[in-house]
Amino acid sequence: MKRTVPLLGLVTTALVALTACGLGATGETESTTTAAKIPDLAPGQQVSIVFESYNYGLAGAWTDTFNALITQFGAEHPNIKVTAQKPQGNSPNPTTDTISSIQSQIVAGNPPDVAQLGFSDLDFTIHQLGAKPLDTLVGKQEVQRNFDGARYPFAPKARTLSDWDGHTYGVPFVLSTPVLYYNASLFEQAGLNSATPPTTWAQVAEAGKTIAEHTGKGGVYIDCLTKSAKDWCFQSMVRSNGGRVISEDRAKLAYADQPVVEVAKMGQQLVASGAMPKLDQKQGYEAFARGEIGMILESSAIQGTFMTGAKGKWDLRSAAMPSFDGKPTIPTNSGAGLHILANDPAKQRAAWELITFLTNEAAYTKISQGIGYLPLRTGLLDDANGLAAWSKANPLLAPNVAQLDRMEPWISMPGNSYLQIRDGMMEAVESIVFQGKDPQSTLAAAREAGAKLLP
Repeated sequence: MKRTVPLLGLVTTALVALTACGLGATGETESTTTAAKIPDLAPGQQVSIVFESYNYGLAGAWTDTFNALITQFGAEHPNIKVTAQKPQGNSPNPTTDTISSIQSQIVAGNPPDVAQLGFSDLDFTIHQLGAKPLDTLVGKQEVQRNFDGARYPFAPKARTLSDWDGHTYGVPFVLSTPVLYYNASLFEQAGLNSATPPTTWAQVAEAGKTIAEHTGKGGVYIDCLTKSAKDWCFQSMVRSNGGRVISEDRAKLAYADQPVVEVAKMGQQLVASGAMPKLDQKQGYEAFARGEIGMILESSAIQGTFMTGAKGKWDLRSAAMPSFDGKPTIPTNSGAGLHILANDPAKQRAAWELITFLTNEAAYTKISQGIGYLPLRTGLLDDANGLAAWSKANPLLAPNVAQLDRMEPWISMPGNSYLQIRDGMMEAVESIVFQGKDPQSTLAAAREAGAKLLP
């Protein structure tokens, strides 16, 4: 996957200096890439690195799983000390603090050496935070060897999610595609066949209204239509309706085009019909976990919460993302990749050792079992010593795995103001769906405001 690099605006002196320290640049030849490879650590050489991950700001399985992994890494690499930290900030959702946290540390002169950064931040991560091209640091063969794995390779479509202009800037780490989780018990109570969940959005609307009318519970909740969900899942809905939120050359915002307007209007109609309750993101997934909503389109990152809520109370099932009539679904991915920000060669090598450990077969086995994220080494699902038993006992994963074959990347917005562009779009969508604003004019106004922020 080759993505076009946009023209960049002016950046602060500190960020320019950091980027200038990075090894390699677009257009390097294979010979220069090979020559720039960082050396291996000497026997017994002690190195300390800082790993920043938003998972450390999430209570329960997320933090517990990562603490166990870092402890194991330390046991296997006694010469590398890893200090794991959550993003610095006061947001209840630490994923929203990651970029500002790293920016602050860069200005202070002490950025983390390894960072877990969202795919929607990829443009900014490369061009402003100074993420290093991994194929330059360790060589293309070493990058591919990690993707190939000791036993099981990465899913083909997952390998390139952190690629840019011919370079690999990160290793995709944890992600999901949109999954339709549903409460089979509510389906039966409403007189619906729980064995045949909706496959189109028209069917979702009909089933959602039936559930609301017959049970008094919410029919469906589409997390993708809220600002808090960012835009990964919204992009999937838009692509599945034949549209894009930004042109392929990244020069023009496209989220006032008809396919996008239709997606927002559909959400608005679900609310107006009584099929979808007016809830924010947290209220929505918590209500579904309590058994108060019939369906929810969501990431598998919340699957553990749903399983806990449903256990012994109601029947939780999953299905593929619904389609727009006559059109194929195009799932996009949520999640994040692992990036090296360190400038010191020894720390870069230690950071690479950590990345390869966190993305190996054993780590993905723990991450999938502990959190519910997709194992990007999908062969583990058929391994009796890997995830075969877990996969058999956890049929909720099947639609998500199947969607990997046709997955497209979550596209990051360009420039220094990319978050304002993305959030402005999603604020417009949320106001259309939950406040009843006019779809076309609201998205057009948001697009014009966003266009002024393009580099």
